[in-house]
Amino acid sequence: MRASLFLVLFNAIGALAASAAQWKGRAIYQLITDRFATTDGSAPECNTADQKYCGGTWRGIINHLDYIKGLGISAVWISPVVQNIPAGDTTIGDPYHGYWQNDIDSLNSYFGTADDLRALSDALHAKEMYLMVDVIANDFAWPGDQNSVDYSTLVPFNESYFYHPYCQITDEDYIEDQYAVETCWLGDSNNELVDLNTTRSDVIDTLYAWVSGLVQDYAIDGLRVDTVKHVQKDFWPGFCSAAGVYCMGEVADGDLDYVCPYQDVMDGLVNYPLYYVMLRALQEPTGNMTALQDLVNGVKTGCKDSTLLAPFAENHDRPRIPSITNDPARDKNLIAFVLMSDGIPIIYAGQEQYYSGGADPANREAIWLSGYNTESDFYNFTASVLNFRNHAAAISSSFNDYQQLPIYTDNHTIALLKGYDGSQVISVFSNFGTDSGTSSVTLTGTGFDSGDSVIEIIECVQSTVNGNGLNITNTGQPQARSSLNSQFLSIANNL
Repeated sequence: MRASLFLVLFNAIGALAASAAQWKGRAIYQLITDRFATTDGSAPECNTADQKYCGGTWRGIINHLDYIKGLGISAVWISPVVQNIPAGDTTIGDPYHGYWQNDIDSLNSYFGTADDLRALSDALHAKEMYLMVDVIANDFAWPGDQNSVDYSTLVPFNESYFYHPYCQITDEDYIEDQYAVETCWLGDSNNELVDLNTTRSDVIDTLYAWVSGLVQDYAIDGLRVDTVKHVQKDFWPGFCSAAGVYCMGEVADGDLDYVCPYQDVMDGLVNYPLYYVMLRALQEPTGNMTALQDLVNGVKTGCKDSTLLAPFAENHDRPRIPSITNDPARDKNLIAFVLMSDGIPIIYAGQEQYYSGGADPANREAIWLSGYNTESDFYNFTASVLNFRNHAAAISSSFNDYQQLPIYTDNHTIALLKGYDGSQVISVFSNFGTDSGTSSVTLTGTGFDSGDSVIEIIECVQSTVNGNGLNITNTGQPQARSSLNSQFLSIANNL
């Protein structure tokens, strides 16, 4: 009855209910539609090196929503849904990922029909989950070089004057020429990404109308916006306003001073600055924990609202963390750091199965090859940490708005406080690794008093705060501690 009422409300008021504020407390599962699940439940071979369509569909996702929800996930981010260039038209593979669009007025038939996409939206809402769709406003794809572009194939912008004149973005441009970043082309001679002139009023009006229609037609709750830094900033407020839902932009850069201003033009951002510093700090014993502490504090002051950013440790563009660390303990620290950070955390499909593919395309494995194993170590670990976070937020209405505070760092350890006294959580992360042995640290500034009983949620270990502070035995595994009261004890018993 509760799920049915939720679905009725969504159908009645549309996706506008999913404001930025309502996304706080959500956790996102990012998947590549072609690689998550097939409609008929088959598990075909899928060689990532071939870069071909493997058969995943929107109907396939519907069939495995319980697997996703079991992780504690409350939103699903799917690949771009619009039509792409034909399969087999380039020497560098098929557009199975969805980013080589050539007709935004049509859907990608490899993924399903309009009815299938609406069914996915309905199925998510019935489980009180949100649908996030990836969208691109920067470019259209052409399977060839700049001299051979047939603009008549690009819909609805089917004339050359809708696009910027050809110039290729260079590595130097990213350092010193923002104008070139916004007006030159991505891609290469095998597959050019023809850059839309988003300063033209007709292009602006068409894109705003398109995104508004897309969101309403499919009851979409949020957008992940691709290649945000390649479009001038003043385009984005109107685009996101037309969408009427939470916009999370991709600004793929590690410079906090460069990235944060983009939050002035859209609700949230994928937290790339945190990603780079977090990875360097936790991937090996020589990582810089002080830099991680400084970055956590810097995000709070530099960006408009750190609680609307989206931390992540893996995605479709970055190598999977096991391919970098080759150490399960460090990998768990990275996952837990993301899940306990400020913002709207992202789990990339396959993390929960300890997939280890390296750089693109190796990191785009088929999830069906795991058998959707809900008993695997990393599935259960991810679910334990995320469900703890969800319960902590349910206990305290201020938890998701509280900006985490670093309270301790040394060469191998960082401890963070999140939440006000009485409902606070102390998370401890280490770069020691699996065979580190143990070390002890004493934490002060935790909000706990001497004599308070606390519980470590992941391992369900109880301890008592003494006059010096909270004593922690660092085993190389991530830890999360909270008050030993009836509410948190109930959480521990159910994880």
